[in-house]
Amino acid sequence: MDKRLVKIGEAACLLGTDHSTLRRWESTGELLPARKTKGGTRYYDVSELMGLSNESVPTLCYCRVSSHDQRTDLDRQQELLETYCAAKGWRTQVIRDLGSGMNYRKKGLNQLLELIMKRQITRLVLTHKDRLLRFGAELVFSLCEIQGIEIVIIHKGDQPSFEGAGQPEELANDVLEIITVFSARLYGSRSKKHKKMLETLKDVAGTQD
Repeated sequence: MDKRLVKIGEAACLLGTDHSTLRRWESTGELLPARKTKGGTRYYDVSELMGLSNESVPTLCYCRVSSHDQRTDLDRQQELLETYCAAKGWRTQVIRDLGSGMNYRKKGLNQLLELIMKRQITRLVLTHKDRLLRFGAELVFSLCEIQGIEIVIIHKGDQPSFEGAGQPEELANDVLEIITVFSARLYGSRSKKHKKMLETLKDVAGTQD
């Protein structure tokens, strides 16, 4: 019987990952395409993809910071996660997110939830629990438990030093976001009371810098 071959896009969908991850696995020899044309088009054997063991399903590393100013911290988180997983011998996929820990609509978080729902990862690795969400991380963990996905949190106590520097400001921004949302619902986003409350909160935050 002839092998059924698919291009890299469909192969990525079958494994719940993306093009760049498959190219990285090819470069490291972890997963090679069954055929590759002179033009660089990759074809993967579906039977091989579907026959991968659970341990071959990627471990998902999720890292997040709140602002563009913390991109260096984001790189350090990713480096720590990849180093930790490499020591364990786990094949990894990394999702990087930029946004508040109170924001449930972040692109990376939604991608993570989709992978969990489809059971296309074997474990989720975080540097610290609140890198996932400031509040509500336990709900995601419960979903992982239902799907048989392992949760690994590297630092279960205090934040590592590279994350700790921005924590007071990050927490203040998250609290400000909560108050802003509830104020808008209570008074209306265009009301004078809402605008006055925001100005007061910004003044208070400014005096604590």
